[in-house]
Amino acid sequence: MNAEAVAEEVGALSAPAILFAQAERRGKRPRFFVQGGTDWQAITWDTVARSVAAVAACLADGMLEPGERAAIFAPNSVEWFTAAFAIQTARGVMVPIYPASTADQAAYVIEHSEARVVFVATADLLERLLDGWDRLASVRRFIVVDDIDVAAVLGRLRERGRPIPPAAELDRRIGPFARLRELGGARLAGTPQLVASMLAALQPDDAALMLYTSGTTGRPKGVPLSHRNLCVNQADWIRAVAAVVPEDGVDLLWLPMSHIFGYGEACLGNALGFTSYLGEPARVVELLPRVRPSVFMSVPAYWEKLAALTLAKAEGAQAKMETRAAFAEVTGGRLAFALSGGAGLPRAVKELFHGCGVLIVEGYGLTETSPTLTINRPDAFRFDTVGKPLPSVEVRLADDGEILARGASIFAGYHRDPEATRAAFTEDGWFCTGDIGRFTDDGFLQIVDRKKEILVTAGGKNVPPANIEGHFAECPLVRHAVVYGDGKKYLVAGLWLDDEAVDARFGSVPADARADAIAVALQEFVDRVNETLARFEQIKRFRVMERPLTVAGGLLTSTLKMRRRQVYETFRAQFEELYA
Repeated sequence: MNAEAVAEEVGALSAPAILFAQAERRGKRPRFFVQGGTDWQAITWDTVARSVAAVAACLADGMLEPGERAAIFAPNSVEWFTAAFAIQTARGVMVPIYPASTADQAAYVIEHSEARVVFVATADLLERLLDGWDRLASVRRFIVVDDIDVAAVLGRLRERGRPIPPAAELDRRIGPFARLRELGGARLAGTPQLVASMLAALQPDDAALMLYTSGTTGRPKGVPLSHRNLCVNQADWIRAVAAVVPEDGVDLLWLPMSHIFGYGEACLGNALGFTSYLGEPARVVELLPRVRPSVFMSVPAYWEKLAALTLAKAEGAQAKMETRAAFAEVTGGRLAFALSGGAGLPRAVKELFHGCGVLIVEGYGLTETSPTLTINRPDAFRFDTVGKPLPSVEVRLADDGEILARGASIFAGYHRDPEATRAAFTEDGWFCTGDIGRFTDDGFLQIVDRKKEILVTAGGKNVPPANIEGHFAECPLVRHAVVYGDGKKYLVAGLWLDDEAVDARFGSVPADARADAIAVALQEFVDRVNETLARFEQIKRFRVMERPLTVAGGLLTSTLKMRRRQVYETFRAQFEELYA
């Protein structure tokens, strides 16, 4: 692949223009495979492009004005993809909503973004929207993506004692996706140059996408990203790593496209000509050996599962299987490019995969930076870092170690939140990431902690808790570790166990001895961690916490990041008992 040529084209276009350009070249070749029963159904590039064009034509016919927002509240599907790029083609701003959002969370995003159109799929998600109907007055039209029994949804709301919108209003404001596509197709038949004119009207600094950051406190903030932000970042990414991405790549796309990681994978698929198999998160590991992707992008949890499966197969075979052969069996045998994001990946996992011939590329960034700021290159990487800055961004450290960035891929400010925008930038225009970092002598960036999560001990020592907590990623028994001790003489920790790992290791231990055996194993690991830490950073005591950390419980964000303040408040009594 001529990465430079592809990057030049991507940097000069918009996301929907890239899609249409590739569709023109690839035509009848499959862009997606979706499961229908036990078989996979191919959806070609030109079929996708025609659907995007038709939906865009209908949206632009008085339903969505240029610059207005349109939201998508749905799980991954070809229709999700179609709606997203149709919104952008019509010069609208696409606002994804996480499918895991509650009725209140979804209503907030729609309300705050002032969305005029909302695409929704599944009865459950429609029910959540209808539950917050009185807050959705800004929406002109709700587009139901799949075949939903609206009457049954209303019946469930009625059973719960929730108010039901008037039937006439529902008929006026809710319509099927197929009808939208039909009306748009008829409009295109009469104006065949409509899509070309809409694409030509897109301006680089027009907002293309607005994601809501999960945040660790308060309501999420809307992050508008322009066509320039997204395409400059994508072009940088392609220059950095695409030379090793296989030609005509096949990927298993399971990451939620409502998150910038999943949306970014879809955009890269457009730019690089991927054939994407759409899979559900719960079936990823099962699908890998069947799909046999050459490209796989994931969060650390799945890389860790694949590593564990590889080792189990290699060690469990009658005649001990070579690790590389076990890895090929688990991943399908064609994996050539791997990307991990969302959180740090244990070094042991990276080394295992590298030993099997696959480098897992890691980088660093935020939604506000479109998203990538730094990345490890195939020809320049260090497993203890998140790589070097991309060409179009500058990265430096503030006096307190905070990572600052500026460049063409950095957003301009939060939606309807000037106070947060002012706080996000220095006086001379550098974006404040809120992360603490350091550069190695050879120019690679390491992430140390979140700036606002530093603990200050009674002795005046500043301690980044995440730096200590990160060590527990190497302990298979521990799912979450939280360090506590602000204002205290020493630090303590709460540990949340991985039940499956505990059962696998201690399942044969008699019940009356199991707790002690687990405690000994945990203490041995804590002791090893403490050996790597300064005295004031060491964990003096710990306890196993029983109540799990979950999204529903408000202790994890929708992207599974810990809400530190809420965890401290919820478990404060247990933490304080460790000082008794």
